[in-house]
Amino acid sequence: MPTLAERLGFSSDAKLLIVNCDDLGSSASANRAIGEVMRRGAASSSTLMVPCPWALDGVRRAQDGGIGVHLTLTAEYPAYRWRSLTGASSLHDAEGYLPTTAEAVWDRADLADVRAECRAQIEQAYAWGVDVTHLDTHMGVMQLERRYFEVFLDLAAEYRLPIRMFGARTEERLGFAARTSARAEGILCPDHMIDVWGRPRGSVAERLGNLRPGVTELFLHPVEDGPELRAYDPTHTDIRIGDYAEMLSPGFSALIDAAGARLISFAALRDLQRAV
Repeated sequence: MPTLAERLGFSSDAKLLIVNCDDLGSSASANRAIGEVMRRGAASSSTLMVPCPWALDGVRRAQDGGIGVHLTLTAEYPAYRWRSLTGASSLHDAEGYLPTTAEAVWDRADLADVRAECRAQIEQAYAWGVDVTHLDTHMGVMQLERRYFEVFLDLAAEYRLPIRMFGARTEERLGFAARTSARAEGILCPDHMIDVWGRPRGSVAERLGNLRPGVTELFLHPVEDGPELRAYDPTHTDIRIGDYAEMLSPGFSALIDAAGARLISFAALRDLQRAV
């Protein structure tokens, strides 16, 4: 069987890298940061949190790269919250907002309401003119629980979109064959994933230095420093401004070049999936 890289028109040993900016639309500060790294060519992709107040601004600022939908069923910040598009009661907590944790969603939400909400978020992105490249999910809600992953796959098949995929070790820990299920539905996903959330600075350099052949997704969370970020997410400020600074540094592009990697976006996977 040809590798994914070969199916995309590259050699079997090619190193193809998608650099995705998560949380587009979550704040004005995130939108400015993501727009900047996109313009500079440091990222090739972003994913939009459609229910957030700054989502439409995010669409307008991230036009220099591909935009996917970051399916959003949680609102994790203590004082900065948002509601679902559909208004289904099972999707909200006692305060009337999306819950703060994935576990709370899994315990409370009706799966029919989940499906309708995710579809509404995708449809809204299309209505805003987004040429949606792929699906992923905020805080792993739609991927890390078997029932939700099945809905996730159904939506990817319905909209003919590729998906983010966790690594083999995570799949083993979760206990269900996610890649096998995706393959059976004809849904494409990167071969590898790099998740450095909360890891020491320098982890990106280490992982890129050991980049494997095939398609790899590296996702980061760049946000511009300032009062807005420090008000809504004081816990993870250093991570978000650190990602932004790293992506803007000349060393970031140098790491990609040194790895022998070529930047692509999820649009290449989407177009291949739709051509089959």
